[in-house]
Amino acid sequence: MIDLYTAATPNGWKVSIALEELGLAYTVKPVDLGSGEQKEPSFLAINPNGRIPAIVDHDAGDLTLFESGAILIYLAEKAGALLPTEPHGRSQTIQWVMFQMAGVGPMQGQANVFYRYAPEKIPWAIDRYHRETRRLYEVLDGRLAENEYLAGDYSIADISVWPWMSIRDWAGVDLAGLDHLQRWFEQVGARPAVQKGSAVPAAWEAREMDPDDVAEQARKVLA
Repeated sequence: MIDLYTAATPNGWKVSIALEELGLAYTVKPVDLGSGEQKEPSFLAINPNGRIPAIVDHDAGDLTLFESGAILIYLAEKAGALLPTEPHGRSQTIQWVMFQMAGVGPMQGQANVFYRYAPEKIPWAIDRYHRETRRLYEVLDGRLAENEYLAGDYSIADISVWPWMSIRDWAGVDLAGLDHLQRWFEQVGARPAVQKGSAVPAAWEAREMDPDDVAEQARKVLA
């Protein structure tokens, strides 16, 4: 059994989607980011960086892992699926996972901050992160013009990117003119495991909340 410490964020959804796709048994341990639970000693013992997601694999001697990309690789190797074993496919998959970890996540995350959360709107910063996120989306669109999925077959690379794209409206970025990316987004989003995993630990309540209230909660987490 795997304990999943998570919250309703794109990085958290990556892992719950992967667990659903791989058919691995897990228990959800919701982390209340708004109250600062991620900074409590009990959680820091699992992830010293104080961020979600994190897992504890009790079947592997209570092995703890943090960083969503590392968790995806571990789970895929544990289950023997969603990550090719031959060098070409494996390297392609890991490259696109790292593309998300180093590019899409940080850039779109900063777009969220400056577009939605910052108490002072700085047009230069908003434009900079919108442009960079859009550029990364264009890279993905180019890749998907020649491939059904990011690394050829459906894999943890797709799982890594899709949750971030699911909240692109929140960051103020759209898919206009990116037909291949739109096709891929809809195709991945239609998968039952993606739908189920992206509702863990619960549907993203921020979509139903007043934007000002969401921004205030986010500022507390970012402090």
